[in-house]
Amino acid sequence: MTTEVATRDLAERRRSLLAYSVGLAVYILVVVAIYPAFKDTTSLDKLTTENPGLAAVFGISGSITSSVGWMSANVYANFFPLVALLVTIGYGAHCLAGQEESGHLELILSLPFARHAVVVQKIAALITQATVLGVVVFGAAACGRFFEMDFSLGALVASTAGVALMAIDLGLLAMALGAWRGNRAMAIGIAAAVAAASYLVSSLAPVVSALEPFRFASLFYWCVGQNQLENGLDVASVAVLVGTGAVLVIASVVLFEHHDLRA
Repeated sequence: MTTEVATRDLAERRRSLLAYSVGLAVYILVVVAIYPAFKDTTSLDKLTTENPGLAAVFGISGSITSSVGWMSANVYANFFPLVALLVTIGYGAHCLAGQEESGHLELILSLPFARHAVVVQKIAALITQATVLGVVVFGAAACGRFFEMDFSLGALVASTAGVALMAIDLGLLAMALGAWRGNRAMAIGIAAAVAAASYLVSSLAPVVSALEPFRFASLFYWCVGQNQLENGLDVASVAVLVGTGAVLVIASVVLFEHHDLRA
């Protein structure tokens, strides 16, 4: 199977992917490097325990001065997912709907590529970008072992993979919406709204009882909402994250097969 479409898309986004990767790496290295200065600061734990609602908004749970709590509060519960979603939702909305609006998609389809093959290659490009970010984040976070941080590398791998899978799922949602309507702004708007709602439900459910029954519908819950940085991903979390992605892959292919390009 040819990879020309995926290679071209990745080449077009290599600079932005490099910028995001470098920014993530630098930020995380700073976070782990300053940890020794804060690990014995009991006032930080007091701040979060006395303001559980505020802590929940930022995805903070447990002791923020523990290694796991520090990495979760500063990286895995918010910053890493945010950057990953910027990349995947942005690409997911652009790769079909955005290229249709610019007229590039029509040129691609004029070549001897089946529609489903084009979508599959773009899905591969999406997964590649999320994987690159995940590898960068894991490498930078693992350096915490040199700065008095104590956490399981296995759980770190699993948690990193969980966030990457969640970002892929929401990027695929943007892609499916773009394949359906051919509207880039709509695809970004809906996917971003779903991501925001998912984050708020997962982070606020521990302190807002009315939201607790809905946490299972939140992709954030399945990748960071169960203290995965300490416990890793369980079978249910993997099944939900992978299953959601599989459904959205099928939806993207089917919707694009039946989509009429705008003249």
